[in-house]
Amino acid sequence: MSYLLDANVFISAKNLHYGLDFCPAFWDWLIHKGNTGTVFSIDKVADEIAAGSDALSTWAVDHGSNLFRRTPASLAAQFGQVSAWATSQHFAPAAINTFLQVADFYLVAYALAGDHVLVTNETPATSNARIKIPNACLGLGVRYMTPFQMLRTEQARFVLRPQA
Repeated sequence: MSYLLDANVFISAKNLHYGLDFCPAFWDWLIHKGNTGTVFSIDKVADEIAAGSDALSTWAVDHGSNLFRRTPASLAAQFGQVSAWATSQHFAPAAINTFLQVADFYLVAYALAGDHVLVTNETPATSNARIKIPNACLGLGVRYMTPFQMLRTEQARFVLRPQA
């Protein structure tokens, strides 16, 4: 199984539970799983992270070579599927236009093409003002989960070393 990470996984981890300064094991785990191909994201997410111009953007540049994959043009069929789904729903035109231009659109298409599990902190919404990743996943039959579900499934362990 492979996991495709939304930008909010990285951003929330840095800002909340797995700060770069106090939980390096989480970030080492991401690098390790990126090297094995189990966990990754896409260039559009890397662009969103880079826009932050902070410690996370620096980390992504320094360690993201195996984590952030280019979005290939060969996803044209999946782009069409995701676009058709979005325009066939009852979302506001502004929501559709925004969705079709942000990383979420590309993530869903990439997950659809490769049968990857999309990992996000988002939850499904009933509002028509914004298309959220879980709604698109449910509509297109793409599996998704939270970062904590991924960590449990992968049996990640962040254990302190014994003090000398």
